[in-house]
Amino acid sequence: MKRSITKILSTITVTCLSLCIIGAMPKEATSANNSVTIKLANAGVCSALSVNLKKEESGVCSAVSQNLQVAKCSVKEKVTKTSTASKAEALVDKKYISKNKDGKITVCGYENLGIVRVEDGNLNIRKTPAKDGKILGKITNNAGCEVLKEKDGWVKIKSGKVKGWVSNEYLVTGETALKKVNKAVMHVAKVKTDNLRVRSKASTDARVITKVAKGEKLEVVKVVDDWIKVEINGGEGYISEEYADVSYALDEAATLKELSSGKGGVSDTRTSLVQYALQFVGGRYVWGGTRLGHGVDCSGFTMGVFARYGIYLPHHSGSQAGCGTRISASEARPGDLFFYSHGGRIGHVALYIGNGQIVHAQSARTGIVISNAFYSSPACVVRVLP
Repeated sequence: MKRSITKILSTITVTCLSLCIIGAMPKEATSANNSVTIKLANAGVCSALSVNLKKEESGVCSAVSQNLQVAKCSVKEKVTKTSTASKAEALVDKKYISKNKDGKITVCGYENLGIVRVEDGNLNIRKTPAKDGKILGKITNNAGCEVLKEKDGWVKIKSGKVKGWVSNEYLVTGETALKKVNKAVMHVAKVKTDNLRVRSKASTDARVITKVAKGEKLEVVKVVDDWIKVEINGGEGYISEEYADVSYALDEAATLKELSSGKGGVSDTRTSLVQYALQFVGGRYVWGGTRLGHGVDCSGFTMGVFARYGIYLPHHSGSQAGCGTRISASEARPGDLFFYSHGGRIGHVALYIGNGQIVHAQSARTGIVISNAFYSSPACVVRVLP
């Protein structure tokens, strides 16, 4: 009996090794999980390129003895890692994949994609790979970046106009990042003409709701014939497809360089209020929400920020527009409020942070973000702070 088993095991070993060496595979051969499965007529299981079958009387290789009744031989191959391109095509919707000017495969414009993962708020991008490194910008949850290099638990990234270091604890890369793309990506329309009219319906005869500046990005709801339905000022509107480029993109980092110095004459209170508001960039938008850090809508955001400084505003953008003193946009200083109309009525409010930018609770899709103050024509600007 011992001699019979030894003979069987020797036959299995020779058969498996022969297949591996000459590369011959029966028609029944299949591959999965970096292994090749080969069906043999009368054999057991041979794991790895060879099995260390001991012929000593001490016993039989357990890996084989346990599987003598199974009609398969699994031969593991040394396979090179699947390319980024192949992984992307397998995990990501093809419409998010393209080639850059160098002919390399990119996902949403990134060759070596990283996606931010933070529970709430935003992630600081620092000048050096250290917790006390100077903050250069902020990047929100699900935003994309190019991964440049890693060092001691930190990752150097580039996103938007910001290049710096973030903790690897809050960044996913590789296959994990690719798997997140389908949920994180935004469908956006980039305006390519000045003062583009946003209409109430998909028709040139429809009423003009507002106008948007060249270069602004609006979130696409859907494309209807030659019109693009977009989110705008707390509502929806239509822009002509002729005057916008539609694409898929991930959110990007925002630099804080222009906010660090501010303009001359800005009081400490205004500077402090703006910096406080910026802490919530990346936070959730919740309709009717008023709790900073838990979810707010546009007026809930400004109401919460000003309440911190002893100024109590009503929870309604139209009502907030009636507070304080109206000024021209050219007079705006950090801490003033910008209001935007939709359908002839005030429908959105944002906090001006200086240098032509606002921070606001934009929508349920984007949350609290920094935008161009003139992404849409302001209906009015109000000064509440002295």
